[in-house]
Amino acid sequence: MSSAQSADTSTNWLSKERTIAGPGFSRWMVPPAALAIHLCIGMAYGFSVFWLPLSKSLGITAAKTCGADVSLLAELFTTTCDWRISSMGWMYTLFFVVLGISAAVWGGWLERAGPRKAGVVAAICWGGGLIISAYGIHIHQLWLLWLGSGVIGGVGLGLGYISPVSTLIKWFPDRRGMATGMAIMGFGGGAMIGSPLAAILMKSFSTPTNVGVGQTFLVLGIIYFFFMMVGAMTYRVPPSGWKPEGWTPPVADPKKSMITQHHVNVKKVWGIPQFWLIWIALCMNVSAGIGVIGIASPMLQEVFGGNLLGVSKTFGQLDQSQLVSIGLIAAGFTALLSLFNIAGRFFWASFSDKIGRKMTYVVFFVLGGVLYASIPASAGAGAQFLFVAAFCVILSMYGGAFATVPAYLADIFGTQMVGAIHGRLLTAWSTAGIIGPVVINYMREYQLGLGLPRSQVYNQSMYILVIFLVIGLIANLMVKPLNPKWYMTPDELAEEKRLAHDRAVSNEVGSGSLKAGVTPNWLIVTAWLFVGIPLAWGIWRTSLSAARFF
Repeated sequence: MSSAQSADTSTNWLSKERTIAGPGFSRWMVPPAALAIHLCIGMAYGFSVFWLPLSKSLGITAAKTCGADVSLLAELFTTTCDWRISSMGWMYTLFFVVLGISAAVWGGWLERAGPRKAGVVAAICWGGGLIISAYGIHIHQLWLLWLGSGVIGGVGLGLGYISPVSTLIKWFPDRRGMATGMAIMGFGGGAMIGSPLAAILMKSFSTPTNVGVGQTFLVLGIIYFFFMMVGAMTYRVPPSGWKPEGWTPPVADPKKSMITQHHVNVKKVWGIPQFWLIWIALCMNVSAGIGVIGIASPMLQEVFGGNLLGVSKTFGQLDQSQLVSIGLIAAGFTALLSLFNIAGRFFWASFSDKIGRKMTYVVFFVLGGVLYASIPASAGAGAQFLFVAAFCVILSMYGGAFATVPAYLADIFGTQMVGAIHGRLLTAWSTAGIIGPVVINYMREYQLGLGLPRSQVYNQSMYILVIFLVIGLIANLMVKPLNPKWYMTPDELAEEKRLAHDRAVSNEVGSGSLKAGVTPNWLIVTAWLFVGIPLAWGIWRTSLSAARFF
């Protein structure tokens, strides 16, 4: 390294070379760093907690309804009437569309810049986006919410989501699924912390003339920025060639094994059939799951109606007090699904280390298909337990698919650029975020238009979701080991490692890297408590809500 390069490295604290760990660094410091970021950006799932109070931010006690002549475009700039919930809901779509696009566009940059720099940018975008949204609420401009949280925040989601993937897989080559499952379960758990925290803040800030949402956005933006910065600064990457002590990479038949020891350049993946097969598999699984998430609460209420209270009445026959009561029960059902979503991310990803990623996805599609097909029967029979149990398992596999797929990609495409490849694969999530809700919501409206009872309007949708899973199963079964023509040559790999600032194990000490020294146990415990305490609080609050269901 030249003196100029050395000087640059020593002064640039965001440099990837400054994050290369020295001997004695504990790899167990990295998962809590990833969790610190994922628990913050996971609040994207909990934004619906803001819609109702925001829909009456001007009227306070009742919405100042926009006239029928006010279009969506006009609503973006109006200051005289309250926003429709449907208009604010577009932010949810923006989250996941921009997440997928930003992860795909900047995934290659992340591999070369390192997780710390990507994490810092994610913290600025996500925290800053919330602060911009707070100002938009203050001056009542919906376009600023779309821009702040939806677009800028969406970029933070994309970079924050994929920032730890490659790093964790390289630190845990012996337990790839478990490692990514630990981090990505944080995204599923983010709303379990953020939603009740937001509710507490809104209640604290609300006054007779203010619903308190703007101040809540501001406080959350600051809190999330702090936590994400701590996570980003804790990231360390292993030196090139590092492996756990005592672990030897398995020797497998390259014609049969699904785990390669070679590497694929991200620039080539658009043309590789296996990439698109995994893309289809993820898209179909997520389309089914995300469609259910969006209508879980109304579906339970409309299907079982008064039976939830032990009353023989349909949903349309219930009075206002009964509707409030079953609404609370449905909220508990939604909370229960959240718990299974987060638990499934760790369980299924860890389980995939035992049975393989391809077989894990086979389980998702076969078991998921059976469960979706069973829903109309259990609903028709009034079997609430079977209905709820089926959706709990389905949501565990929805989360499990997200947590398992990074390891699936590392098995097929190698680890050198798996973060960038994962970023491109997340366009499947963006697509699913449109397909799933559209199919469920429009089929529901179509069935209602035909005059079907509310308890039956979801039956056809469940069978359509089974078809989705059959398509995903076929795509997954077609995944085979790559043709060697797709792998980087030794020279190409060496050049990519140079661009990514990878250094060999023998050279990792000095030049700005973490100096040698065993990571003290108290520091590891502190790092886990930093993320564990908020996560435990969120699980406890969600468990209280879920208890209402019983």
